[in-house]
Amino acid sequence: MRVIRTEGADAVVMQIYDALRLAEQEGLDLVEVAPNQTPPVCRLLDYGKFQFVQDKKAREARRTQKVHSSDMREVRLTPNIAEHDIQSKIRSVSGLLDDGSKVRVAVFFRGRQITHPELAIRVLRRVAEGVASKAKLEKPPTMEQRSLSIILSPAAIKAPGAADDGQAEVPTQQSGPAPTVARPAGAAGIRQTSGPAQQSGPVPTPTTPAGAAGARQTSVPAQQPGGN
Repeated sequence: MRVIRTEGADAVVMQIYDALRLAEQEGLDLVEVAPNQTPPVCRLLDYGKFQFVQDKKAREARRTQKVHSSDMREVRLTPNIAEHDIQSKIRSVSGLLDDGSKVRVAVFFRGRQITHPELAIRVLRRVAEGVASKAKLEKPPTMEQRSLSIILSPAAIKAPGAADDGQAEVPTQQSGPAPTVARPAGAAGIRQTSGPAQQSGPVPTPTTPAGAAGARQTSVPAQQPGGN
């Protein structure tokens, strides 16, 4: 078999009993690393230390895989949640973000609570502000049946002096001027008149023609002297 004594050294061909004696003299283990080659390749090393290093690499690989996984976790709240409960939920969301998971924060409505979505917006904003340093808003508030939710994802590690773009911040609902409704011609509240426009000025005095209504004419016969 070929025996590698140290890292980077050339392999030495020797008999198996000679390799075992050499491993015993140096206080190491004889580990077969390439059994399919001809002759097989073995290495002298501390097997306990070697196993520890391999386990550590496996743990790091699992942690990296967990960070980059697309698993979605969910945290549920209510519109009238108490202050200490909000703080507890913020800690839960923070822990999930530290593990590399995306978090769906949802506020569920009960009964007539759905008529007050501004309460849910307030709760979501509190949670987003609580984890703003380690999360970014991936999906803005979205209404789904009887719940209002946002999606937070772990924020990338920023270099010193980098801008704070992408931090979790729930947008505020802005109120603008009411739209002007265009009413069609002849609609209620709008009076239209047809005909020529009236011009401002002194009112003309009407001329009453002879014989018109309202003007009375009488015919009195002339008296002649010498009568009676």
